[in-house]
Amino acid sequence: MDYKSAMKQIQQGKIAPVYVCYGSESYLIHALTDRLTEQLVDPEHKSFAVTKYDLAETPLDTVIEEAETLPFMVPKKLVIAANALFLTGAKDSSKVEHKPERLTEYMRTPADFSVIVFTVNADKLDERKKLVKSLKEANCLVPCASLSADDLTGWVRQEAEKAGFTFAPGVIEQFILYTGTNLQALSSELEKCALFVGRGGVLSADALDQLVTRSIEQNIFILIEHIVQLQLEKAFTMLSELLRRKEEPIKIMSLIARQFRIMFQVKDLQQQGYSQQQMASQLGLHPYAVKVASGQSSRFELKKLASILDQLSDLDYQMKSGKIDKVLGLEMFLLKLIA
Repeated sequence: MDYKSAMKQIQQGKIAPVYVCYGSESYLIHALTDRLTEQLVDPEHKSFAVTKYDLAETPLDTVIEEAETLPFMVPKKLVIAANALFLTGAKDSSKVEHKPERLTEYMRTPADFSVIVFTVNADKLDERKKLVKSLKEANCLVPCASLSADDLTGWVRQEAEKAGFTFAPGVIEQFILYTGTNLQALSSELEKCALFVGRGGVLSADALDQLVTRSIEQNIFILIEHIVQLQLEKAFTMLSELLRRKEEPIKIMSLIARQFRIMFQVKDLQQQGYSQQQMASQLGLHPYAVKVASGQSSRFELKKLASILDQLSDLDYQMKSGKIDKVLGLEMFLLKLIA
């Protein structure tokens, strides 16, 4: 089942005996286990009702035995087993021996007083394995992958509404650009914004500038956005800000080159008919980063992007060999790019 369906069913009290949550977005995995805990366990009984295991250290047998053991002082219990690498194609370096057939047997007659949640940080499971096929047929698999660009925007809007505030027009996109795509980081910044604007408040672009601490990567995104929009003054202001923070010019140049390389790759794949989701998978990027790069690359021809990458390669050589002052080299590059 997909993540949204799983969360909706849990909220409605339709709870499966076994869940396998896999994917790179750990925030979603934690959110699902938290939702299950809220539905199954009274807060004062949590120490009796929730048991956690690490399958890198504990055999699967122990997890199944725990699920089959009657709960103590509570009607239902939740068993959470992390690092279920035996469900993937990855090599398990731990010395723990797992017996997948034990889970297959358990699935035939699961205990009605237990819910087991297996978690694994892997983009996909090994569907060649009989156990994975059985879990898929039983509708136990819950992928927790990175959200699509549109879903990420919707998630931020929804979480802000839960926190009691809204964004001014266009500020959600700016918020994601400043913060990045990690849901945990976004959640933390949303809490900060909610405290600042208060319940019923509206977060403006100016307030966002005061509140969110941007990483150098996010600042490079913004610098390139200014370049794409031909906003020379803002581009130089951002460059000055980065240099004032003692960021190394060569590092700034390499991050600019990385973003232009992504823009080139996205435009090339776009012309081949790839969707944004396919491009994200092909390039190993978050879908939102692909969306941003797609918008930025639309201002350039593919040949122009290739030429810019050549210029950056030459600048890299000149800066590292001492043939040009590093700051001057960056400023000349920006002037030539925007001219």
